[in-house]
Amino acid sequence: MNDTQDIIIVLGLLGQFPLAGMAWQLIHHLVGLQRLGFAVYYVEETGTPPYDPRTKTLTSDCSYSLHTIAETLRRFGLEHAWSYHDGEANQWYGLSKMRVQELFSQALVVFNLCGASHPESLTFRPHGKLVYLETDPVQYQIQLAERDPHTLRFLGGHDAHVTYGENLGAGDCPIPLPHFAWQKTRPPVLVDLWPVHQEGGVGHFTTIATWHNRGKDLRFRGEVYQWSKHENFLAIADLPQRTSTQLELAVEIDNVCEQELLQRCGWMLINPLVVSQDMDVYQNYIFGSCGEFTVSKEAVVRTKSGWFSDRSVCFLAAGKPVVTQETGFSKYIPTGHGLFAFSTTDEILAAFDAIRSDYTRHSRAAHDLAREYFGAEKLLGKVLLDLGL
Repeated sequence: MNDTQDIIIVLGLLGQFPLAGMAWQLIHHLVGLQRLGFAVYYVEETGTPPYDPRTKTLTSDCSYSLHTIAETLRRFGLEHAWSYHDGEANQWYGLSKMRVQELFSQALVVFNLCGASHPESLTFRPHGKLVYLETDPVQYQIQLAERDPHTLRFLGGHDAHVTYGENLGAGDCPIPLPHFAWQKTRPPVLVDLWPVHQEGGVGHFTTIATWHNRGKDLRFRGEVYQWSKHENFLAIADLPQRTSTQLELAVEIDNVCEQELLQRCGWMLINPLVVSQDMDVYQNYIFGSCGEFTVSKEAVVRTKSGWFSDRSVCFLAAGKPVVTQETGFSKYIPTGHGLFAFSTTDEILAAFDAIRSDYTRHSRAAHDLAREYFGAEKLLGKVLLDLGL
């Protein structure tokens, strides 16, 4: 490390969920901050046993998670810039506990990406700002509005708050932004790591998703907001029968009736773990797609939160047009060229027709959107400026 460089620490969930999508999300933040001239470090301290995708269970053995973290950061020259705390065994891996303490005492800012760590459970309190960087908006904002004490304590332990919910608090969004001075941002992407692949123009649209999130539905002012995508997919189950565009979902559906319904309607279904356990496989899956077609969680759609997916940004950067459900993001990001927001089936079909009519133009437009509206250096630089750093 150059002694003149300011230090930034990112707290995250890569060991907790050692999957490719999580790895790419982390790298876009770490390397983006590094390119802005900072010495960056990754620290994971969730206090929760990690998930092992091979067995689909939580485990007390963190060896698979450690391998994922080490290999991911090694690929980007950060092999000596990480530490993982196994809370159950009280064991530090990677950088030593003493070195982590030193870094926390020197860091200009610590980003709590995805709210990975509870401020009260961190072994070391950062000397600089502790910033909550929220990638899944709506849940905490509703809980704040309902004055949930646990949410107030968790968020109150941070010095600043940043959210991907770009339209939260706006006049057309029912969800307020109470208690804190929330800043808005979007998912960053390192465009040069996703070179444009225009082959696949006659191929199929794909996505990678979690089908059903159970037990996370939200109640606000007498209404229930589902924290899941499955109902929005089921609402357009007959879509493959209305278009010549091939549609593939990398999802795991545990409801046999729902799975059989989608297959009867013509959806191609594949195991998401096949494409999610390795960063290269995940990236090549996107490269081999014609584009992305997906829906969003019902809660972020109905609330017009303005949320946009970090996975969709990878498709855009690779020159893959994206057709995705409107969440209010089109107020802030141009649509109609490379990116299409839909609320109705007719809008989906019109988007497919437009893309097929001039795939090359929409591919270039997708890449340009990623660079202009989601470039990591630009977005992360603005976050730091907004934080007064």
